[in-house]
Amino acid sequence: MRDEIFYNNIQKAFENLPDDFNILEEQIDVEIQIQYFEFIRKIREKTDHVEVFENSDELFMTKTSLERKKEILAALSVIDDVKAYRIIEKFITLSEGFIKQWAVLALQESRILLQCSLLDEQQVFISTGLGGRGQKLRYFVIFLNNAKKIILSKTQQKLLKDELTFELEKNQGEFESIDFIEGFSTALIMLPLKADIHTVFRNIIDECNQYGNFLKTDLIVTNVKIMSRGEILDLLSKRENS
Repeated sequence: MRDEIFYNNIQKAFENLPDDFNILEEQIDVEIQIQYFEFIRKIREKTDHVEVFENSDELFMTKTSLERKKEILAALSVIDDVKAYRIIEKFITLSEGFIKQWAVLALQESRILLQCSLLDEQQVFISTGLGGRGQKLRYFVIFLNNAKKIILSKTQQKLLKDELTFELEKNQGEFESIDFIEGFSTALIMLPLKADIHTVFRNIIDECNQYGNFLKTDLIVTNVKIMSRGEILDLLSKRENS
């Protein structure tokens, strides 16, 4: 019941979004996103534009500390100037790991700021751990087998993949991948932000279960991260115990 109320509230929020919004495309760890947005809130009003541009070369020096690079990138992202955007953009092509993810967030922040300035209207930015494309979000889906200790048969695998692909296409979604594991199957898909996720997956399971009732009616859907087999088993164990 609590999950149903939460889901309905999220759907209502999506329905009230303007038609023009921005989705972070890259898959970036949610913890890094939280760190970034907390950091940016603290420095937004303290940034000296001239000083930031003068010090931006430090970004490209190997001796510059990680913390200093984080600070420069965040400071550049709150400057309403295409020059700041281009510096961050260049840095992304030369970076990797944590700092590249931080730079991607800074670039998105800079892009939104420039759009607000050019269009003279507030922009809506949506970010999730799995990212998306256009106006679609990426989801990691776990379909649960009724038989816990077996992998779906080849026929059942094909049926699930076909029904998943069909339902996604019907709802302007995209199929990316599917894996079949003992006890469950996992898929990576994209759906429009305003799609009725509940109905989409209910239809898939109902269609599959007409041919052998091999899937549970409940499932797990997240846009936070791709879960490992161990994480999934741990989650399922906790759900059973609760």
